[in-house]
Amino acid sequence: MHPAPPASPSEAPPPARGRPTAPLSPLFLTLLPFALLLTLVAARWTPLMDLDADVSRSLHRKAVDEPDVTRANRILSDWVWDPWTMRALIAVVIVVLVWRLRDAVLAGWIAATCLLGTLVQQALKALVDRPRPVWPDPVDSAHYAAFPSGHAMTATVVCGLLLWLLRRRGAGRALWWAALAVSVVSVLGVGLTRLWLGVHWPSDVAGGWLLGAFTVLLSTVAYERWRAAGSRS
Repeated sequence: MHPAPPASPSEAPPPARGRPTAPLSPLFLTLLPFALLLTLVAARWTPLMDLDADVSRSLHRKAVDEPDVTRANRILSDWVWDPWTMRALIAVVIVVLVWRLRDAVLAGWIAATCLLGTLVQQALKALVDRPRPVWPDPVDSAHYAAFPSGHAMTATVVCGLLLWLLRRRGAGRALWWAALAVSVVSVLGVGLTRLWLGVHWPSDVAGGWLLGAFTVLLSTVAYERWRAAGSRS
């Protein structure tokens, strides 16, 4: 008797069905830090509160001393990167998905992600009820509770979803890198404007970034898994 020859590559067993289409680890890398930050903010942990106050005081002094820079930050924060500007941008994308690309399901998924993200953000604001910084000489004003930053979270969600859509549509290298650069500048920039204007504590902005990133990852992973499961059935 002769031993059976080893299986050729073409005879290799197919990959197991139900394999995840995206890793779960990035989800936990955003959820766990956010949960920790939320706990510390809700508990008013003194070291974090002191750090927030020190950074905010330093930035506020600069904002008062440099009115031209402050004016530029107000334009960026209140117009260019305002949450309603971001929502208008994603609304245009949703219309394109429905009317040009005939993908109403994906458009609905994007809309639902943005809506649910906003609802979660507002619920957390009401739950934590963190006061905003108060200054004797404010350079800007904002309403409602502070944590998490709605500007930071909305920009993160919108830019993250747009980058995901570009990747799914096979965008070219030039377009992809340009979109990535604009997204990074927008997400980081809007958070820094909120700090410069003295309407958020640093941990508010960090919380908005983390919660926004988690929202994007959860939505995109769930969508890809759902579509993969549908294609196998």
